[in-house]
Amino acid sequence: MSSWAGRSATEIAAAVREKRVTPREVVAGHLARIERLDGRIGAFRKVRAEAALAEADALASRADLTGLPLAGVPLAVKDNLAVRGESCRNGSAATPDAPAAEDHVTVARLRAAGAVVVGLTNVPELCVFGTTEGPYGIARNPWDLSRTAGGSSGGSAAAVAAGLVPLALGNDGMGSLRIPAANCGLVTLKPGHGVVPAGIGDGDWFGMSENGPLATTVEDLRLMLAVLADTEFVRPREGTRRKIAVGLRSPLAGVSVNRSYTAAARQAAGALARAGHQVRRAEPPYPLSLGVTALRHWTAGTAVDAEGLDRARLARRTRVHAAVGRRFVPPVRTGEARERLRARLTPFFAEYDVLLTPALARRSPQAGPWHERGWLRNVLANTAYSPFTPPWNLTGWPAMSVPAGALPSGAPCAVQLVGRPGTEAVLLDLARELEELDPWRRTAPVAEPGEGPAPGR
Repeated sequence: MSSWAGRSATEIAAAVREKRVTPREVVAGHLARIERLDGRIGAFRKVRAEAALAEADALASRADLTGLPLAGVPLAVKDNLAVRGESCRNGSAATPDAPAAEDHVTVARLRAAGAVVVGLTNVPELCVFGTTEGPYGIARNPWDLSRTAGGSSGGSAAAVAAGLVPLALGNDGMGSLRIPAANCGLVTLKPGHGVVPAGIGDGDWFGMSENGPLATTVEDLRLMLAVLADTEFVRPREGTRRKIAVGLRSPLAGVSVNRSYTAAARQAAGALARAGHQVRRAEPPYPLSLGVTALRHWTAGTAVDAEGLDRARLARRTRVHAAVGRRFVPPVRTGEARERLRARLTPFFAEYDVLLTPALARRSPQAGPWHERGWLRNVLANTAYSPFTPPWNLTGWPAMSVPAGALPSGAPCAVQLVGRPGTEAVLLDLARELEELDPWRRTAPVAEPGEGPAPGR
C-alpha cells in the first residue's frame, strides 16, 4: 500500500490518470507513512486522514480525472492558508479555532488540479521566524533530527523531505520557503510579485510574501508552480546561455558565511560554467543599511498580523517582535525603502541574467523550544544563518533554493538563484541543469521506528 510514498508527483499523477493506481491507494500509502514517521519529525499540526480518503474516493469518480495535472497527488498545506472545513491556526494559540468556510485560492487551484490535501503543517507563531516550533510541536529536519527544519514553512519542507507527501504549499516573506528548502534538500521557488495569488495574513507583509511550492524535483516544482500561477513556464530554447554572477558575500554586514555554503556555491558555479554559461564572481551592491531595512519590514509585518489577537496568548518573542515593529508600520507602508533598494540593484541585473549565492550562511540551529526563548536570541540566530534571502522579498523579485553540495554531517547544502522580474522560467531551467549535472538524493533516509537514529544525528 505504501509503495507510492516517496515517488514524485509527476509519477503519481501519471499513474492515477492511467488507472494504474487509485487515488485512495496513493493517499492511504502516504497516510500510513505519516503515521509511522511524523511523531519524530513534527511536520503536521493536523492530519486529515478520513477527509483525505473521502476526497480521494470522490476524485476517482471525476469525469475529468484523465486530464488532471496533479491527479491523486497528496499535498500538505502550510497552516497559514485556509483549507475548507479546517481551522487555520498560524502556529498560535491566539488565533480562532473555527473552520474555514472556503479554500484559499491557491488551495482551490491545487484541488481543482487533482491534489488531495492530507494535512496542515506546523509553522512558528504568525510565521515570523526561520525555525518552526510552538504550541503544536517542533518541526525537525528529516536529514538530521537534532536540527530545526527551518521556517516558517518548516513543517511543509519536513513533510516533503521525509517522503510524507510529494508536494507541499508554503509561502515566503523573508525566506520562509527557501530557508527550510535549503535545510531539507528540496527545490523551491519564491515567485516574483504578482505571479501567484498571495492573500497571506493582512496585506502579505506589505506585498513581500508570496505563495509557492516545495518539491523534490524541478519537474514537480514546475508542475505545481504552473497550477498555482495558472500559466505555463515555457522552457527556454535549448542551448540558451546565461550571464551568471556568483556572489559569496553576506548581504548583511557582519554576518560570516560557512565554508560548506561557499563551497556549494562554487561547485554549482563550476557546473554551470562547464555547461557553457558565462559565470564570473560579482557581488551585488548591497547597501550597508540593508539589515536595518529588513528588520523594520520584518517586524512591521508582524505588528500588522498581530493586531486584534489576544496578546496574553502570544509567545513573548512574538509580542516583542510586534511591539518593535509598530513604530515602523507607517514608513514601511510607503514602500520608499524598497523602491530605493530596487533602484540600486537594477543595474546589476541589467548586466547579469542571474545571481547565484549560497542559500544559507550556516546550518540550521538546534531544534528546540525557540518560542520560549528571548526575542533578541531568536533574531540573532535567524540573522546569523539566513542573511541571503531577505533582499529578494524586499525587491519582490523571483528567487529559488536548489540543493548543492553537502554539510560535513552528510545533510544537504544549497544555493540560491535570483533573477529579475519575469524570469521564473529562466531560474527553473538553470535549476534543471544543476539537477542533471549534479543529482541530489530526493528523500531523507529517515529511520523507521525501532531502527535506531536517523543518519546525521
